Amino acid sequence: MNILFLTTGRMDSIEQHAIYPDLLRCFRDNGHNVYTVSSYEKRTGKNTALVEDHGAHMLHVKIGNLTRNNTIEKGISTVMIENQYKFAIIKYLSNVKFDLVMYSTPPITLVKVIEYIKKRDNCKSYLLLKDIFPQNAVDLGMMKKTGLKGILYKYFRVMEKELYAISDYIGCMSQANVDYVIKHNPEINSENVEVCPNCIDVSDTSISVENRIEIRNKYAIPLDKQVFVYGGNLGKPQGIPFLIECLKKVENHKNAYFLIVGGGTEYGKLEAYINDSKPQNIRLMQSLPKNDYDAMVGACDVGMIFLDYRFTIPNFPSRLLAYMQAKLPVLAVTDQNTDIGKIIVEGEFGWWCESNDANEFRKIVEEITNDNLRDKGIKGFEYLLKHYEVSDCVKQIESRVG
Repeated sequence: MNILFLTTGRMDSIEQHAIYPDLLRCFRDNGHNVYTVSSYEKRTGKNTALVEDHGAHMLHVKIGNLTRNNTIEKGISTVMIENQYKFAIIKYLSNVKFDLVMYSTPPITLVKVIEYIKKRDNCKSYLLLKDIFPQNAVDLGMMKKTGLKGILYKYFRVMEKELYAISDYIGCMSQANVDYVIKHNPEINSENVEVCPNCIDVSDTSISVENRIEIRNKYAIPLDKQVFVYGGNLGKPQGIPFLIECLKKVENHKNAYFLIVGGGTEYGKLEAYINDSKPQNIRLMQSLPKNDYDAMVGACDVGMIFLDYRFTIPNFPSRLLAYMQAKLPVLAVTDQNTDIGKIIVEGEFGWWCESNDANEFRKIVEEITNDNLRDKGIKGFEYLLKHYEVSDCVKQIESRVG
């Protein structure tokens, strides 16, 4: 089977360890021909090119800058990307007949590309739904449904519905996502919407006691405290002002140390708080290379997830999987609409509280510092093997395509 995977993000190699490369490697290892279309942003200075990478055919398309720029430049780049991808596919992949085209959200701006491939090759399409846009932007106050700003919302909502309409199957991250999509898009055939979660090629990334000591010494992390780590994006979806409220409640906790690693639009708020308050048990670090970050996570005790309380859509952050691989129990601090907290608690590998009560966060931290973390971490790893192994997701998609 010839499989085409579309993403507006950058993908340099399918040998990377992340949810999409892991998925594509598994398809390749199952005997399928894998093709990818991803982007080179203008700032990289790289031109469009088709390359071979470990048995995969990777088409990198030069586009405008989608990240780290102003709203106008991002908007223009987003509008242009459909035609840029379509022309690149016509030029470089016109001789390949695809059996399946897969794509993920965000964003929702590849409708015409998918339509072109489906019409040309009469193939099946599978949407990996990772983000529900534009409703997430409305939840965070970045977009409105009424007034002049409502015009933009309505435009993107039409595009979202078009994307769902051309998707033969929609794979959602959790049951809460399935229920949300069906409820708010009743025109969709519910039989074609299913749970197809974030999944990885699972490996045990926990570390020995000796390595744990070495890594903590390397980064000046205390050996005598339980270390709570948050790693990843520090932007509006994570509700950084509330995260700061939570940190204030546990400043200088005698048994707990908090490590925040990442970057994003809200990083400056955390940095200002750290510089002003100078807490002794909280440390903020810029993003690390993946191997270094994975090793650091393994040397910690508890992984943390934060989501803004205003969300009405059920997010399911993929960073959960990194914690589970390292056999760390997880503390999820989220809105009520996501079911990630329910899964963590029912799976007995962590804790959950709502992201509008910093006092409750403090109480749970106190509970954690007196809990058996090792057993919860092992249960998390076992849950990972049972529910988020990439080979199971590949079998599921293969069965749909036939």
